[in-house]
Amino acid sequence: MSRALVIVDLQNDFCEGGSLAVTGGADVARRISDYVAEHAEDYAAIVATADWHDDPGAHFSSSPDFVDTWPAHCRVGTDGALFHPAAERAFEHVEAIFRKGLHAAAYSGFEGFTVEADQRVPLAEWLRDRAIEAVDVVGIATDHCVRATALDAEEEGFDTIVLLDLTAGVAPETTARALAELAAHDVQLRGTPVVGA
Repeated sequence: MSRALVIVDLQNDFCEGGSLAVTGGADVARRISDYVAEHAEDYAAIVATADWHDDPGAHFSSSPDFVDTWPAHCRVGTDGALFHPAAERAFEHVEAIFRKGLHAAAYSGFEGFTVEADQRVPLAEWLRDRAIEAVDVVGIATDHCVRATALDAEEEGFDTIVLLDLTAGVAPETTARALAELAAHDVQLRGTPVVGA
């Protein structure tokens, strides 16, 4: 079965020091780099997703509820939108980056697109064009964008595994709910996530 690795949102704003930091984010970026260095040949393709916000409307709020509204993060052209330096070795193997959320909230990498030959190509199409049948999902945050990406991957028909040792969750309660939802939708879970307070 042809498998791809999907690396979700390893951006500065989601790591320590960022505007929407997840505890353990920088460490997860380092561990993903180590994993990719050892396992790149196990995958037919390696891709990454990125929040890429310009004017996402109500997604940003000065008094966020951390459910539907959030502090400003990953704005186009800012350091916060860049990939964390600890992920640099992983990105030597990344073939395409799928940016999401330019003008609206977007949690799943399957809402993003890359540009090829001046055409916007969504993630599902890109994977199918390369005969990918299965995906492993890693990154930040387990309970938000990793969750949404894995659910959409399964819905799109890909055999989906979340490598939890290579994810970081925001909070124990939301991470537990996300893992239960993923399991209920036949997403395979392996390992234990890093979870913030």
